[in-house]
Amino acid sequence: MSLKNVNTVLATACALFVLYLGLSFVLAPVASTQGVGLPNWPARNGDGFLIMKGTRELAMGLVIGVLLVTGHRRALGWVLLMEAVAPFGDMINVLAHQGPGAAAFGIHGLTSAVIAAIGLLTLRETGKAHKADAPAPVPQPA
Repeated sequence: MSLKNVNTVLATACALFVLYLGLSFVLAPVASTQGVGLPNWPARNGDGFLIMKGTRELAMGLVIGVLLVTGHRRALGWVLLMEAVAPFGDMINVLAHQGPGAAAFGIHGLTSAVIAAIGLLTLRETGKAHKADAPAPVPQPA
């Protein structure tokens, strides 16, 4: 299996997972918070913030999906690297609110690392395509 095929499968899985997360936060915000690592539910109705998180996840998944479908592989690699910042920020947020380290590192940190790795693999794949061999010298007439 070629690197391009492996990267396509990984990026597709990433997009589907992010879309699933987004839909779960939009459709069932309270139920979706159980495993994210934040220790307390807000004193007031915090559904709006969770739906915002879900919308962010949906947008991220759609961007990955569009780049996959349109074949913009290099842009896909860069977008994956940039999208790895979101779960990294979630990890910092969980740690800052005294959430469990296992959730912070095991869920959010690992997700960030996996997305970044897929992005780097995709950039590696596309980097080879952009490096053309130097043209052979044209013989000069004597």
